[in-house]
Amino acid sequence: MTQELRRTLGVFDAVVVGLGAMLGAGVFVALGPAAGAAGSGLLWGLAVAALVAYCNAMSSARLAVDYPASGGTYVYGRERLGPFWGWLAGWAFVVGKTASCAAMALTVGAYVWPGQAHAVAVGAVVVLTAVNYGGVQKSATLTRVIVAVVLGVLAAVVVVSLRSDAADAGRLGLGLGTEAGSVAGSEGGSASAHGVLQAAGLLFFAFAGYARITTLGEEVRDPARTIPRAVPLALGLVLAVYACVAVAVLSVLGAGELGRSAAPLADAVRAAGASWLVPVVRVGAAAAALGALLALILGISRTTLAMARDGHLPRALAAVHPRFRVPHRAELAVGAVVAVLAATADVRGAIGFSSFGVLAYYAIANASAWTVVSVGSPGVRIRAAVGLVGCVVLAFALPVPSVVTGAAVLLLGAALYAVRRR
Repeated sequence: MTQELRRTLGVFDAVVVGLGAMLGAGVFVALGPAAGAAGSGLLWGLAVAALVAYCNAMSSARLAVDYPASGGTYVYGRERLGPFWGWLAGWAFVVGKTASCAAMALTVGAYVWPGQAHAVAVGAVVVLTAVNYGGVQKSATLTRVIVAVVLGVLAAVVVVSLRSDAADAGRLGLGLGTEAGSVAGSEGGSASAHGVLQAAGLLFFAFAGYARITTLGEEVRDPARTIPRAVPLALGLVLAVYACVAVAVLSVLGAGELGRSAAPLADAVRAAGASWLVPVVRVGAAAAALGALLALILGISRTTLAMARDGHLPRALAAVHPRFRVPHRAELAVGAVVAVLAATADVRGAIGFSSFGVLAYYAIANASAWTVVSVGSPGVRIRAAVGLVGCVVLAFALPVPSVVTGAAVLLLGAALYAVRRR
């Protein structure tokens, strides 16, 4: 008999898990590369990413009501579109998010001890895997602390930046140019539409953290009520935070300097004349990355559990711990793979690759939502259509190496499925 996980998470806990995943993944990591792509169109890129994320979130929340089990879009694709699409969604999620885990772990290492970033990253993975092993409620409790610390640090960055003499609203530059190759690198010039779309694709890497809520569907109390409330609430809170931080940092650094910065928030407070805040920002960045890593390991292990139950992965990974009621073997396997990657991977290279995989994952989620007949909510199909088109457009607007590598990994997944079926 298949063992079920323990339902312990309410709306507040689910929102906190989503916040932990989304805050760490973008504010301290993705703003720089996105500004490098969009120039002064960064805020437009943020808006596009938020729109696509909202459509994806609502599609996922709608499907989670009908299928409140671990696995997220792997389950939705399997049930609504067929086994192949479920497999492809699960494959894209596990591979893409494993790369994200390595990026988050290395971010912790880079901020805590730059000279030993890989060693610190591996240590962080080991510790958080142990926390997850002890039960999802322990993970949610730790995430609450991390989210509180990160929100406090981000509030300090926003206030200090906007109140400084270095802040200039003219640097926000909301104009868009029409030339395909033009990217603003100054303080307020125009940016190309392609650059904005590429920035949106990179920033989507950050918003995709709300998937942790749906992949924990089997551990949420009253999922039909909890998930549809938690997903849009978490997404709305994070959008507000991102908008405030992006405006503050842009107003101080400008698009060009922001695009070149490896630590934009630290550089912003330094430019604002608050160098004393730089160590605090470093602590906040490490805490945010830890929160994202914790939530990522949770989500990947639950998708691994669902795929193992169906025989797509070794069935031994479907075991549930008799005391802690967690997929302990899946968590240990995920932790081991992430630790190896954290010891060898590169931070920035993982972001584009992860974005492509996650956008493919949500494209399947939207296609699944399209098949749901909902008489009382005609907007379901509209949101699904917008989300599907948005995912495809943003995926192919990413840098060419990310698109080529991501497409190759998806083709490999399809080939593995074909071999297994034969």
